[in-house]
Amino acid sequence: MSAATTKPKQVKKGGITDLVAGGTAGLFEALCCHPLDTVKVRMQLYRKSGQKPPGFIRTGINIVEKEAFLSLYKGLGAVVIGIVPKMALRFSSYEFFRSLLYKPDGTISTGSTFIAGVGAGITEAVLVVNPMEVVKIRLQAQHHSMADPLDIPKYRNAPHAAYTIVREEGFKTLYRGVSLTAARQATNQGVNFTVYSKIRERLQEYHGTTDLPAWQTSCIGLISGALGPLSNAPLDTIKTRLQKTTFASNESGMVRIVKIGKQLVKEEGMGALYKGITPRIMRVAPGQAVTFTVYEFMKRVLSGEAQLPGLSSKKLG
Repeated sequence: MSAATTKPKQVKKGGITDLVAGGTAGLFEALCCHPLDTVKVRMQLYRKSGQKPPGFIRTGINIVEKEAFLSLYKGLGAVVIGIVPKMALRFSSYEFFRSLLYKPDGTISTGSTFIAGVGAGITEAVLVVNPMEVVKIRLQAQHHSMADPLDIPKYRNAPHAAYTIVREEGFKTLYRGVSLTAARQATNQGVNFTVYSKIRERLQEYHGTTDLPAWQTSCIGLISGALGPLSNAPLDTIKTRLQKTTFASNESGMVRIVKIGKQLVKEEGMGALYKGITPRIMRVAPGQAVTFTVYEFMKRVLSGEAQLPGLSSKKLG
């Protein structure tokens, strides 16, 4: 198996392509997979009470029964608002870092592909993901019924939550846990892009074409998306606990991170660091399948190599 790959042909108007294709892919991912993310966050925030913690199915059922079905989409506004710049940054920064790491002969090693993915993960984490997740987690953590108009939550929607957080706790609160978010996104995208690109290259070689069927792209995304969460689950659990807190602290971020980690292990055992891993994999893996499939398709549409469903038949008519 070769460790290096040939430099791909450049797509015209790459920046616009990354923005539109990435944003569209991210929107589809959010709409399809957000309920699983809400269940994951609730599981990570569950405090030990002498009873066995509910599993991901029971947690989801509890949310629907007590707070209505639409409660599974709490925080979706924050995700949708941030998804276009997030995906645009992810794919464009990945291609940028990748372009810096090509060898003189036009090839790139597996290690360099991983580094490009790490760079993309850190970039999106700092510029978009962390503020978006602070707002999202605050919304998801609220136990109120969306079916009861008299049950008014503290945070009404994503813009209101962001405004309230900044007003009451300061702008820097939006960057609480940014080091953990950056570490999580770096490992996620490092693994994600490396596994995706390498499997895709092997399939392209096998089929003798650069265009793969959508189902194969989805399968590759599913595999690559599942590996990231397994590598950084403890970071994600600690990050969720840290970003949910509403009180100010004079302690440094690293001190609080260590303190939360120690408290989790002491009170609930090592397994607590992996709370929500099942819904997270169930959310991230199919999310990446959707993202890469829609992204690759939209790139072909924008480059004129494919058409949106229905357009060709309309033209023929």
